[in-house]
Amino acid sequence: MHAMTAAHRTLPLGAIVRVTNLKTGHSALVRITDRGPFIPGRILDLSLAAARKLDIYLPGVAEVRVDVMQTPLPLETGGKWAVQIGSFAHEPEASKFADHLAHRYSTAKVQHFGSPVGDWWVRVHVLNDDRERARKLAAETQTNEGAVFLVRLD
Repeated sequence: MHAMTAAHRTLPLGAIVRVTNLKTGHSALVRITDRGPFIPGRILDLSLAAARKLDIYLPGVAEVRVDVMQTPLPLETGGKWAVQIGSFAHEPEASKFADHLAHRYSTAKVQHFGSPVGDWWVRVHVLNDDRERARKLAAETQTNEGAVFLVRLD
């Protein structure tokens, strides 16, 4: 919360990015340390310290530019990938949906887990954590249980 960090769905953990607030022109370097945001239309969740430095703390959201400065792993090749499907207020709902997906995708590993914000998420790990398999699954999946996101695991 007090470090210059951010969450991003697909950049490798440990990547350093420059985030620029397009309205104010203020920019800062942040390290990707978490996954998210899982809200359609949002690309980055900033820590409190980063949001304050970029003048985003009070409005809560802003249009930004993200420039990748350094990554510990290649952006376009490799990586371990999964598909995050759904967000649930209660664990039994997430568990039931995860069981449904486990039957639907027999070669995948399906897990449900508590999110950092208190709700429950369901994630499908495709065979070999392959990016193309995950991308295909995300493209063909629609659900009433929340948005579908491609997520990099490493």
